[in-house]
Amino acid sequence: MPEHMSAFEGTCVVIPCRFSYPDELRPSAVHGIWYFNSPYPKNYPPVVYKSRTNIVHESYLGRTRLLGELNFRNCTLQISRLSPELTGKYYFRGDLGGYNQYTYPEHCNLEIINKPTIVSPPEVVEGTEVELRCVVPDNCPDMKPIITWMNHENLAEHSVYAQVEEEGGTWSLVSLLKFMPSRENHGHELGCKVTYSNTTFEFDGFTSLDVKYPPRILQANSSVEVIQGSHVVLVCSVDSSPMALISWLREDEILHEDMAGSLTLHLDNITHLQDGIYTCAAENIYGKDNHSLALAVLYAPWKPVVNASVVAVEGEPVTILCSSQSNPEPMITIFKDKKPMAMGVYQNQVALEFESVTHEDDGEYWCTAENQFGQRSTAFNLTVEFAPLILSDSKCTAARDTVKCICAAKSNPEAVITFELPTRNVTVNETDREFVYSQKTGYIVTSILTLQREVDSQLYIVCSARNFYGTRNQQLQFHHSNSLMWAKVGPVGAVVAFAILIAVVCYVSQTRKKKSMNESSSFMQTENPPVAYSGDYRTPGHLEKSEYGRCDKRLLNKDLGIDYANIDFTKLSTKDSYTLTEELAEYAEIRVK
Repeated sequence: MPEHMSAFEGTCVVIPCRFSYPDELRPSAVHGIWYFNSPYPKNYPPVVYKSRTNIVHESYLGRTRLLGELNFRNCTLQISRLSPELTGKYYFRGDLGGYNQYTYPEHCNLEIINKPTIVSPPEVVEGTEVELRCVVPDNCPDMKPIITWMNHENLAEHSVYAQVEEEGGTWSLVSLLKFMPSRENHGHELGCKVTYSNTTFEFDGFTSLDVKYPPRILQANSSVEVIQGSHVVLVCSVDSSPMALISWLREDEILHEDMAGSLTLHLDNITHLQDGIYTCAAENIYGKDNHSLALAVLYAPWKPVVNASVVAVEGEPVTILCSSQSNPEPMITIFKDKKPMAMGVYQNQVALEFESVTHEDDGEYWCTAENQFGQRSTAFNLTVEFAPLILSDSKCTAARDTVKCICAAKSNPEAVITFELPTRNVTVNETDREFVYSQKTGYIVTSILTLQREVDSQLYIVCSARNFYGTRNQQLQFHHSNSLMWAKVGPVGAVVAFAILIAVVCYVSQTRKKKSMNESSSFMQTENPPVAYSGDYRTPGHLEKSEYGRCDKRLLNKDLGIDYANIDFTKLSTKDSYTLTEELAEYAEIRVK
């Protein structure tokens, strides 16, 4: 008999059974007994069927009948109106008369069920045709099952087939459902319903589809621009079965990963170093998916970088590069004296080019980089080395017995200035401190030659300026004292007026003290009055201590008929520290005690 059989509650089941015994026994009659759950009579198991009598256990009254012919060694049993308590083991005992009785150890396990069995394949993979089986016991000739599939209408490429299968002496009706699964079918519930004709019996079973499919990224950030220092959150949601390993990567570097359905990446206080391509990658054993985005970090320009502070020789080509970095790219401008010299828009580098640099290009420059997030600047110098240039201020001035010559030269490096007197075969420079005084302002060197002598028609002076890059000579033009004197009439006239005023005051004061008008008239008749100088001669360089213009009181105390003062300005000497600036001044300072 079958080791295992099943049947729906309320239906029937036929347990096929055959037995054997030794041929030599040759019984006149063969009887049989079906026991429930025990093969041994001494245990008094419930009697399911007994061929000698109709005495059976109350649970089987009217439910069992023998379909087989015992004499032909067929012990097939039918049980009707099955109920759950009838689930168990069924044994057959042969009775050939006398002591020839025997309970066979083989038995049948009967299971009373109330739903069909749906068999799914071990693996349902997206895109691969799959077959589901609804298996229903079919072991009762009086009742034939009818199978119907439920909730299968939306399955792609579905079809249904039916077939009868026999295994180990038991029969089953099998309904096959074939379809092409997709990820949308994952978790979908399918049903199998069993009915019997002319009955109200209805049994159904359900199963949920476990569809395996590769990951698919459902939601992820798109490319984004953020300001440096911001907090950025990147989210990646994935649909997959089984669950995928999700990773966030920047270029090839893994930043965060987890076995999950969604993965979030937090970027705090973001910098330009985190700018780049970010990728969400998801993978399981059935496949993988990824999504990339560009994260652009916006920031102000870096401090501009200049290739170097340049030193060039006049006439050479010069190229100066200024570069900066920002996002968006900066506008870079190179200025000199607030005047734009070169400019680049949305460029990281700008070149300032001189085909032939001149000394006028020498100086301080500024490179400025800016965008909407800020501005940075860097200063640099362009130093041009050039041969001397003698300036137009260079000249000689003659005043009585003094000659002063000024030679101003501009050069880089500093020029050495010498004065040459060809007619005298004399050359002097700043090392001759008795005659030459020099000073430097920036690239300009000014040397002043002072000669204590009168000018003759043969005298001419040549200024020579020399440095590493060349020598420049120029004969200095003379400016005579007439023009110089008239240039100083204003201040000198003021001093003269002041001196005369002092003399008049002294005169009036002394005149009031005279008692005799005769003495006054005799004074007027004097033809050669004595001369008194009220100041002492001072050497050059001590004009600030001069006493010119002072009324000498000693003269006033003498018994002369008339006191007077005579002032001589012809003895005034020029300062030793004569400079080009004083030569061109509109006034001179004279202190009077």
